[in-house]
Amino acid sequence: MGWFKDALAFLMKGGPVMVPLIGCSIISVAVIIERFIKLRQAAADTSDLIETVEDHIYRGRYEIAAEICRKSGTPVGEVLAAGIAQARRGVSAVQHAMEEQGIREQSKLHVRLGALDTIITIAPLLGLLGTVTGMIRSFHVISTKQGLSTPTAVTGGVAEALIATATGLAIAIATLIAYNYFNERVKHIIEQIELRATQIVNVFSDILEEEGGHHEVKSLSA
Repeated sequence: MGWFKDALAFLMKGGPVMVPLIGCSIISVAVIIERFIKLRQAAADTSDLIETVEDHIYRGRYEIAAEICRKSGTPVGEVLAAGIAQARRGVSAVQHAMEEQGIREQSKLHVRLGALDTIITIAPLLGLLGTVTGMIRSFHVISTKQGLSTPTAVTGGVAEALIATATGLAIAIATLIAYNYFNERVKHIIEQIELRATQIVNVFSDILEEEGGHHEVKSLSA
């Protein structure tokens, strides 16, 4: 663990501003790990799920179809389950329920991404603050007799400024990469939700046409 102590000692040369910067890095890593796991689960392939659900719907097994969707543990499944639960009220009700649940699922997908966005903004500013405080320290030393006799006292302030700036930028860059990656994942998941929801709405529309255009489909208890 000697390397860890050396790295920590080096970072602490960046001055007091390194404390919030290290805090930002810890939060960023924690959120990145959590979001990676959650979004990976949310992006699971739902092709088999859709085939199974469509088959049950065509056979009038709406309760079974809804339960299968819920047990999938995916945003797609939650949206489809919400729509199927309104099957007895007609296609428009199914579509409306899916739209409402879709909004809720989108909110869940974006959870804690705002924290990453904040860190992207704050980290460079904290680094800049460290730069300012480091330079102030250097100029203060220069203005005293100590600065003439001990040059290292001056360079210590410069080192503080550079370390803080570099750390702030490194945290912001790494977090920005993760943030953009997660946004793309969320966009893909939302597209899948819309695609699968449209497929199920079309299934119910087909059933209505087969039943002669009635405005209701079979009850969930059927």
